[in-house]
Amino acid sequence: MEVKCSSSPPVPDSEGLMNGEISGRDSDSTVRVHTSERDDVVLNIDKQQHSKDSVFFRDGLRRIDFVLSYVDDKDGERKQERRKVYEANLVKVGLELETEDKIESEDGKTYFVKIHAPWEVLATYADVLKIKVPFKVNDIPDNSEMPMNWLSTPFRLPEHIMQPEPDYFTAPFDKSKADFFLIDNKDTFFPPSTRNRIVFYILSRCSYIREDCGDRDKKGIKRLLNNGTYTAAFPLHDSRYWTRSRDVNCDSERYNLYKHWARFFCFFKEQPLNLIRKYYGEKIGIYFAWLGFYTEMLLFAAVVGTICFVYGFLTYDDNQWSKEICSEEIGGSIVMCPLCDKKCGYWKLNTTCNSSWQSHLFDNVATVFFAIFMGIWVTLFLEFWKRRQARLEYEWDLVDFEEEQQQLQLRPEYETKCTNRKLNRITQEMEPYLPITSKCARSCLSGATVLLWISLIIACIIGVIAYRLAVYAAFASIMKDNPTTQLEVVGPYITPQLATSVTASCINFIIIMILNLMYERVAVWITDMEIPKTHLEYENKLTVKMFLFQFVNYYSSCFYVAFFKGKFVGYPGNYAYMFGSKLRNEECDPGGCLIELTTQLVIVMTGKQVWGNIQEALLPWMRNWWGSRRARSHPESLYSRWEQDHDLQAFGQLGLFYEYLEMVIQFGFITLFVASFPLAPLLALINNIIEVRVDSWKLTTQFRRPVAAKAHSIGAWEEILNGMAVLSVVTNAFIVAFTSDMIPRLVYMYAYQPQGEMNMEGYINNSLSVFNISEIPAENRPDDEENPSWYRDYRYPSGHERQYSHTMQFWHILAAKLAFIIIMEHVVFLVKFFVAWMIPDVPSDVRARVKRERYLVQEYLHNYEVEKLKIQLSKQNNEDANERLLPTC
Repeated sequence: MEVKCSSSPPVPDSEGLMNGEISGRDSDSTVRVHTSERDDVVLNIDKQQHSKDSVFFRDGLRRIDFVLSYVDDKDGERKQERRKVYEANLVKVGLELETEDKIESEDGKTYFVKIHAPWEVLATYADVLKIKVPFKVNDIPDNSEMPMNWLSTPFRLPEHIMQPEPDYFTAPFDKSKADFFLIDNKDTFFPPSTRNRIVFYILSRCSYIREDCGDRDKKGIKRLLNNGTYTAAFPLHDSRYWTRSRDVNCDSERYNLYKHWARFFCFFKEQPLNLIRKYYGEKIGIYFAWLGFYTEMLLFAAVVGTICFVYGFLTYDDNQWSKEICSEEIGGSIVMCPLCDKKCGYWKLNTTCNSSWQSHLFDNVATVFFAIFMGIWVTLFLEFWKRRQARLEYEWDLVDFEEEQQQLQLRPEYETKCTNRKLNRITQEMEPYLPITSKCARSCLSGATVLLWISLIIACIIGVIAYRLAVYAAFASIMKDNPTTQLEVVGPYITPQLATSVTASCINFIIIMILNLMYERVAVWITDMEIPKTHLEYENKLTVKMFLFQFVNYYSSCFYVAFFKGKFVGYPGNYAYMFGSKLRNEECDPGGCLIELTTQLVIVMTGKQVWGNIQEALLPWMRNWWGSRRARSHPESLYSRWEQDHDLQAFGQLGLFYEYLEMVIQFGFITLFVASFPLAPLLALINNIIEVRVDSWKLTTQFRRPVAAKAHSIGAWEEILNGMAVLSVVTNAFIVAFTSDMIPRLVYMYAYQPQGEMNMEGYINNSLSVFNISEIPAENRPDDEENPSWYRDYRYPSGHERQYSHTMQFWHILAAKLAFIIIMEHVVFLVKFFVAWMIPDVPSDVRARVKRERYLVQEYLHNYEVEKLKIQLSKQNNEDANERLLPTC
């Protein structure tokens, strides 16, 4: 629906004031307020008794539903005209305004326009937006009590915090049937979150130019904020977070949220989701419900992952192949081929002793079990979340909300930019639409832009790989005389592999940050260019674009190490080179690629989480401290509620987007590559326990109150999680098969053990091939001579009729790897589909409650109409009877 705001300038009254403006203070502290009815209300107010921390107008009766702020500047004539017309149009719609002069502000230069929505405005737009309101107390018995409920007592919050309001049956508000609903007090019937949502809906659609200008695009508070006409627009918090409000009419819900939710020492307590929803709206409530549920489910994955890690630690001494590598008789006598041309020297196998032991902690039989378990865990997590989400949809009156979102709540930008109109078959009203040709052209341009940036990321990754190859050779040349040269400045022993990896990781991190910063703006620009129809569609389109980019940005290096590094190397004398250059393709770390993947995963995952939490908590706090440092030194009475909130950080349109993105990227780390690091769920669990409290603390104390918004689900993130769940089964199967040494060891133990016994003796010699170093071209051969030399592969030696071609064991291992992938994928997918089929998306009791509520709505509406009709007939009969009793002439 489009708000019909008149753009004609307001007509001044006898004192030269517009509707809704304040004439100022007289010597006797009198304030003259002009309302939409143009009645002059003289309010005698004792300045000493009036608290500026109040969330009401100066009369103490009308609640402040929204605040606009602005500052006069030298070029302010045009902006002043916009504000004049815009505020006049708001008054004509029915809103009531009260302006705080800059002399009343702490900084002496900021004006504050306080907005109040009276009952008529709220009722009208509640009807338009189909907001559900209570009409009867829920009489369905709640059988959700769990057995042995006393065990959860330490984790529970007080009932008035968990259930801030009774459970009602609700129905979409109908202004013509106002007496059908439970309206005890019109001033409190609509909660503040609903009130600010309605006011923002009006602000987003009201014009700020005169009608004779003919520019339909000039409307909405968003454009006024962008062009600097207003500096901020926000609803008010109801109190300070550290103390209750002095006003008995305020519930101090912000204080309750801080006390019972946002403090870190509440980390073991349940979240007051109903209070979060009531104060911040359903969209933010859904996010914290999902984050809390995800954290709870991580507990099971963390326990199993820790058990698998402990198994690797307990079987430490049974690691026969590591013993052979570390022994002087076997590992000390095996001289390995150089890891790069000319500049790299020979090295002994026992130098990889520590890497081999470390690799066993993660590369053991339990790894296979844990990979299968995580495939099933992901399915359980998604299926149980669907059930939890369905229950929240019912409890929070979000059933069938998506249809309302699509049909009724069009984006103001869509309404103004789409000049074509067509008939909506559902509402039978003319509505704007975007022609299919324009939509296709915009989508193609958007897709091409996304592909261009993803290609740029891949190009940067290839550049980092080329850097690693070049710098590795340089470090190897420097350290050739002593491969473990000690750097006196740093202290520990540095190898060419470690030095290269550290510098390459730093460069990769800088590239990620720069591209993230640039792409964020590009993604918003191309999404705006597509002109999505609704806010939900806008967020979904932006979500897909940003996630595709972040997926490539964060995971490409892990995919490279897991599936490409060391797989296309060749063999001595016939090495493969990168793009035909002199840079030889990179081999795995001497300890194997799995330990290198584990190391990279730990660094990227933990580093990102630690830095993210510090950044989320520290930056808003520092900005707020800097912005309000002068105001804190003033008396409390001079620092008003609207000024306090004005000094806080704005919770932008994409506030929750980055929170979801951070958690989904983490979800990818613990699912896509978990076979290489079973402790990843444990690290994620610890991070998320902190994340819940950091996000809640930040939202409650450091940000302005967001405009309440509805959402019935986590949106496009749900489909992304489903896609990652399927992909994780494939990636973990390939990691176990091709990155881990699990399959080669099993093939050796069951098929190639020389003594026919089930042990791993002789595995190291069996897994290496011999090369005649004299056959390496002179320009690539190191200066020192070692002959023969060994390398990791299964090839025939020099002099054999099929010299340097793959042995039969290589093909047996390859067949075993492919068979393992097929079997694991089919087993996990079958279990996933069975579990998904067994667990319904909507709990049976919720389905019954939804049907019951729909039935009652119809029944009560029918009874209401019947009673109304009876009353009308009774009145009519009484009137007819009175007419018959009148004497006739």
